[in-house]
Amino acid sequence: MPKEDHPKYWDRLNSEIKIINSMKFPGYMLIVWDFIKEAKNRGIPVGPGRGSAAGSLVAYALEITDIDPMPYNLLFERFLNPERVSMPDIDVDFCQNRRAEIINYVIEKYGRFNVAQVITFGKMLAKGVIRDVARVLGVPYARADAMAKLIPDELGITLNGRGKEGEKDFKPGAFQKEPKLRELIESNQEAKRVWKFALALEGLNRNAGMHAAGVVISNEELWNKTPLYKPSNEEHLVTQYSLKFLEDVGLIKFDFLGLKTLTVIDDAVKLVEQRFNKKIDWAEVSLEEPKVYETIQSGYTSGLFQIESSGMQQLNAKLKPTNFEDVIAVLALYRPGPMESGMLNDFIERKHGRAEIEYLFPELETILKPTYGVIVYQEQVMQIVQTIGGFSLGAADIVRRAMGKKIKEELDELKSQFVKGAMEKSLDGKKAGELFDLIVKFAGYGFNKSHSAAYALITYQTAWLKTFYPQEFMAALLTSEQYNTDKVVKYIDEVKRLGIELLPPSVLHSSIEFRGGKTEDGKDAIIFGLGAVKGVGHGAIRSIIEAREEKPFESLSDFISRVDTQRVNKKVLEALIKSGSFDCFGYSRRALFDQVEIIVDIAHKVAQAKKMATNSLFGENAEMTFMEVEIDSLKEYELKHLLTLEKESIGFYISGHPLDDFKSQMEGLNYTLSSEFDELDDGSEAVVVGKVEEITTRFSRRGNRFGIVDLMDLHGNLEVTVFEKDLERLEGMSIEEPLAFKVAINKDDQFVRIRTLKIMSLEEVNGEKINTLKRKVESKPIEITISHSNQTEILESLYALAKNHQGDRELILRINSKLQDIVLKTNFYVSNSFAQTYENSLAK
Repeated sequence: MPKEDHPKYWDRLNSEIKIINSMKFPGYMLIVWDFIKEAKNRGIPVGPGRGSAAGSLVAYALEITDIDPMPYNLLFERFLNPERVSMPDIDVDFCQNRRAEIINYVIEKYGRFNVAQVITFGKMLAKGVIRDVARVLGVPYARADAMAKLIPDELGITLNGRGKEGEKDFKPGAFQKEPKLRELIESNQEAKRVWKFALALEGLNRNAGMHAAGVVISNEELWNKTPLYKPSNEEHLVTQYSLKFLEDVGLIKFDFLGLKTLTVIDDAVKLVEQRFNKKIDWAEVSLEEPKVYETIQSGYTSGLFQIESSGMQQLNAKLKPTNFEDVIAVLALYRPGPMESGMLNDFIERKHGRAEIEYLFPELETILKPTYGVIVYQEQVMQIVQTIGGFSLGAADIVRRAMGKKIKEELDELKSQFVKGAMEKSLDGKKAGELFDLIVKFAGYGFNKSHSAAYALITYQTAWLKTFYPQEFMAALLTSEQYNTDKVVKYIDEVKRLGIELLPPSVLHSSIEFRGGKTEDGKDAIIFGLGAVKGVGHGAIRSIIEAREEKPFESLSDFISRVDTQRVNKKVLEALIKSGSFDCFGYSRRALFDQVEIIVDIAHKVAQAKKMATNSLFGENAEMTFMEVEIDSLKEYELKHLLTLEKESIGFYISGHPLDDFKSQMEGLNYTLSSEFDELDDGSEAVVVGKVEEITTRFSRRGNRFGIVDLMDLHGNLEVTVFEKDLERLEGMSIEEPLAFKVAINKDDQFVRIRTLKIMSLEEVNGEKINTLKRKVESKPIEITISHSNQTEILESLYALAKNHQGDRELILRINSKLQDIVLKTNFYVSNSFAQTYENSLAK
């Protein structure tokens, strides 16, 4: 850091420390510092920061966060506002696999009865309460399931309507929306009885659970503040008060979150150190490396944190980030609000010089230059209110919150103060009013820059590793997903695109995890990890690696003579043979598999010899326990059978793919891979190209014939339902070659159903119209605040407005009263236009 910058850093530090002390939060900061320090001392990966805490220079100095807030204009007042006292909230990401270690450390340090996890409650909701009641009443599962499936798949659906039927405020439930349900209840006594009890129980707490991340730490034993309970099979205590009541009894929550990407980064760094004897220090890595931005711009962002979805790939290819500020903005802008409001397109056009960048006041340039004049962040809103309106940053944060609530009377008062403050600075009052209106318009879309910056750092680190150490990064990524076949297949495709060979598992070269290496002719490669072979436990793998570390295996006989044959048993040997892990010994897989009993018999004799040699005079002599394995050489299986064995032992294919011969015919076709189905929305259509592996014929209750088709594509397998007409056509087609299935996708809270609409040859695909719906980006709720005194007049209009502006953002209602604010989840989901329409009409 340049010496000339030292004074402003000291000023910021002293200012933050003063606020922390005055708000009596130094203990909180030091507790967080302590458990993060312990995690780092133990080699447990910790995230660079999360949420508004990344705006604190004190947190950065304590190494709670790893991003300097000064260069990126991250504001401390967004974290702790001295003018609005509220509890601090530092959420911390840990390596997902070792997060429990830190929770145990906190318990040991502060006391078993001073630390507890936070309770959560599962509710008895519409479909679930039907199934639960039916089970208790002894109703057969099939009938209970059929009744539950009559409940419409709608968020927030209730069994019966809310309110009085026929009146405007009536909200229909499943009984009103599904005539078949009403018919069943009225005609069937069993269903009527289930319905009666389900109505009485709906909405009650069903079961207790633990908050995914929440932990409370107390300075005294917790039973003085909250009742506790100990879940069965759990060592940790859990509070009986849920999250929203803990603050009222003087308890503060710490979030210990697990993030798989931290493990991937840590594993990749370790692989780099093992292979190149180079230790990566992220503090010394430049955040402005051009080659890294080329990787991000390419759109090939598979495996990169937060930007690997197809939507993000398209956005990065279009926006073309060239610096770290751009990456921060990408994470903040990829949300429905900015995308639908035009902010995102405006940002892209201005970045590439196709639209002019204008500032209402010259003073705004410093604040908005990193985002090309577009108001993207909540921190920018605060800085504008401070710079133009003369507010303190604490007061500016209060203004920002008020803008989010959009209460007209409050905004009018704040606008008046803002204009007055601007005029006192000799600025144009009319333009200041226009600026305030502009801020209000975009404040609801503003994102927390501190959070975006911290997560952008993780994004950059994954991109940096993929750029400079692609083998190690992709190997770590494959290891992290080794039990998720769909993800592994997807990442293997990316490995091939990068020009890296994937070597099959080998008892001579493989570790537990995937790792980088070279082929015999010196090409870049990734060596398959034995941990991904099904049926081979870590104990067996450790036995193999320990023996190999003493000296390399010279032959199959040497292998059988030296490994622990109690752990490397017949089941393990068969799995290793199927996966190709013994190919290195020169035998065909057929020879090994067909004569596995001979190998197992020798292994048993070796185990007996080792037992007899223990404590004998010649116990240390390896010759006493060496036995020759003599098997015949046999011709290898056909490729098709080899691939079948690989899929059985690994879950996918390494040596090739049954569809490889048809790839030239599949090129250029508009189809969706099975690994991409998670990105499709309910009601979407897609074309799947694959080979029919099996057809199971069934009959419906009405006696109609239909089929369940096991369809294999390049990334995995899908089960597709084919009805009678298409089934007859399919049975008349050759299934030795790939076919194209146009399908409809239906998703609910439990299942994904794939129904065939049309079966085609590959030649017919390109002319087919497909209505593909991508899953919408998760969006934050819209919160509306009304006064308790006028709620009767406004709720009726609010209800009608919400019905006319349905969308994907949850509507939350906050009712202000003299005693306390009441927050209501309305179960309405509204569009972005709802807030603007509400402001223009109801809030007047």
